[in-house]
Amino acid sequence: MKRTIGKAQYDTASACVLHKETHGRFGDPAGYEETVCRTEDGRYFLYCNGGKSSKHPEEKIKALSKAAAEKLLAERGAAT
Repeated sequence: MKRTIGKAQYDTASACVLHKETHGRFGDPAGYEETVCRTEDGRYFLYCNGGKSSKHPEEKIKALSKAAAEKLLAERGAAT
């Protein structure tokens, strides 16, 4: 998925995945995934996607500051 936020481009195909969490099973309408990513030029973002009944019923990208990304990774026990 590609998305432009402000003047910055975010692309899941070229970003480095730092941490991925999956809740539920594939096809579960309440299941979803949250992936913390970093772009080639060092910008962070959260990619979310899920079933129709999940907290992420639509595919989306949310830009994160470095501090917000590091906090989220620490909360999830992932290394930066």
